[in-house]
Amino acid sequence: MRRADRLFQIVQLLRRSGKPLTANRIATELETSKRSVYRDIAALMAQRVPIRGEAGIGYVLDSGFDMPPLMLTSDEIEAAVLGAQWVAGRGDPALARAARDLIAKIAATVPERLRPVVLEPAVASVGGWNVLPEAIDMADIRGAIHSARKVALHYRDEREVETRRTVWPFQVAYRETTRIVVAWCETRDDFRMFRADRVLTAEVLEDRYPARPAALRARWRAYLREQYGVPDH
Repeated sequence: MRRADRLFQIVQLLRRSGKPLTANRIATELETSKRSVYRDIAALMAQRVPIRGEAGIGYVLDSGFDMPPLMLTSDEIEAAVLGAQWVAGRGDPALARAARDLIAKIAATVPERLRPVVLEPAVASVGGWNVLPEAIDMADIRGAIHSARKVALHYRDEREVETRRTVWPFQVAYRETTRIVVAWCETRDDFRMFRADRVLTAEVLEDRYPARPAALRARWRAYLREQYGVPDH
C-alpha cells in the first residue's frame, strides 16, 4: 500500500471508530508495523489533521474534520456501485433514479484511472427482483421518517382483516419480494411491521411523533436482540 493511501486509510479508520484506536489495532488493520503507524500519525499531525492520542489509550480524530470529496479507494468505489445497483433494482422509483444518478456522479468525479471501476465493475447485483404491487408511495413514507411525522394506515393483514391505525414509521426494510414499514403502533402500543403490499392507504399527518427516528431504531434493535437474539449489524 502506498504511503499516501495508508495515510488516508488511517484517517478513515479514526473517523468511523467511535472510540480511541491503538497503534497496534491500526497496524493490524492496515497490515503494517506499529513503527510505520507512529510515523504516519506524526505526519498527519504535522499536516494539521486534528488527531489526539495518549500512550496506552489510543488515537482519536476530532469532530468537524473532513477530507476532500470522493477521495475513494477502488474497493470503496466498487462497494458504492454495488450498493447503488441494488437500490436501482429494488428501491422505489425515486430511490432508483437517485441510485442511477449516483453512479453517474461517481464516474464523472473520480480520477480517470478509477473510472473503469465504476463503468466496468467486477461486481454486480443480481437482477430479476420484482416487488409485489403496492398502493402507497414509499417516497412519502421515507419523507415521513425523515420528518418524524405520524402516518394513518389502512391495513389488511394476512387473514384479510382490515384495521386503521396511527403509526410512527422509522425504517423501511427490504425482503425478497416485499418492502416492510417498521413502526411504533399507537393502537397496539408496541412495535409492528407492515408489509407495504398490504397497506391499502397511507396518509402522512401533520402531527410529529414525540421521539427521534434514530432513537426508535435503537429501541427496535434492542427489542430484536431481547426477543429473537438478532445481532446488531
